[in-house]
Amino acid sequence: MEKGDRLPEFSLPDHEGRTRSYSEFYGKWLVLYFYPKDNTSGCTKEAEDFSSLRNEFLEEDCRILGVSPDTVESHRRFREKRSLMITLLSDTEKTLLKTAGAWGMKKNYGREYEGVFRTTLLVKPDGTVAHLWRKVKVRQKTKNCEILHARRVLERLRELKTEG
Repeated sequence: MEKGDRLPEFSLPDHEGRTRSYSEFYGKWLVLYFYPKDNTSGCTKEAEDFSSLRNEFLEEDCRILGVSPDTVESHRRFREKRSLMITLLSDTEKTLLKTAGAWGMKKNYGREYEGVFRTTLLVKPDGTVAHLWRKVKVRQKTKNCEILHARRVLERLRELKTEG
């Protein structure tokens, strides 16, 4: 997917096993972030960061969905263990992951394997991708502070709403 593309309809189970479809979120802003694995350090930080900003996103009429190839049960345990406040979707077939360009061949220490590319889509209420982040760094340290990816997404959402 690229900026300006229309998000396709999808139906995936959430952390409670309920089927969630894109049509449920149509008409609202949507953050769709793709992450590799529950309970790993970077993925935990990202989920906690989005959870901590959830109310600010809601004030902007924006919903947050985290997507990984983990199972419903894995997502349920992850949410409970970390007291997460966001919806997690299970894409075990990797359908949405592939459509979004968040699944493919990776290389680590010379070894090639298929996996998730940490990716975030910010989707307008009309279903088009307003902004796209690839190769996301969950937290970036600068000289004076740590910048959260989730905070950057929120700031971009506010900019786009002001522009438009």
